[in-house]
Amino acid sequence: MASAAHRSLMLRALLVAAAIAGALSDPTPLQDICVADLQATTLLDGFACKPQTAVVDDDFFSRAIASAASTNNPFRVNSTRATVATFPGLNTLGVSITRVDLAPGGLNPPHSHPRASELVMVLKGEVMVGFTTGANRLFSKVVRENELFVVPRGLQHFQLNNGTGDAVFIAMFDAQSPGVVTPTFAMFSTKPAMPMEVLTKTFLMGEDEVTAMKSKFGF
Repeated sequence: MASAAHRSLMLRALLVAAAIAGALSDPTPLQDICVADLQATTLLDGFACKPQTAVVDDDFFSRAIASAASTNNPFRVNSTRATVATFPGLNTLGVSITRVDLAPGGLNPPHSHPRASELVMVLKGEVMVGFTTGANRLFSKVVRENELFVVPRGLQHFQLNNGTGDAVFIAMFDAQSPGVVTPTFAMFSTKPAMPMEVLTKTFLMGEDEVTAMKSKFGF
């Protein structure tokens, strides 16, 4: 059972999430509920609604971010997402949330969310959060427990655990499916592969160097 302190932290996080729900980036819903029908065969920009008669209480409930996840990977980070794809009750509501666990020294590498701004709240430890603008200016801050940092929509950003212990933060989004683009993977691990000439000219590297870089992102 979760401790009182843990429940208090999660409650504060959910209150913050509710606070940003008033500024939806997704279209305003046209009905009270539209639980995502994840099995629907009709392709939409989003998800079709389940029949009202098929909607159940658990459609509006999720334990997706309740537990810590393994950080046993090269970046020492794990992101556990509660988006519409895993939490059908979020459909058309314009919100979602992600839990991020960082081991000491762990990095959530530079990435962007094309469809949402991000509000970071640290639950444990201390995390350096930063983003860059189109003018290549860096804004960053060490964020500690119960503190907030906001990342504007679409901008490259990162989170680094620069404390001595594990860190946990939640990221709240004003979109049911914010999307994620990580440049390193977008360049070096695409399928089909990015043309070698594009990579060598972009990074001013030889083919051997590019091949070495690509091998690092094949895990």
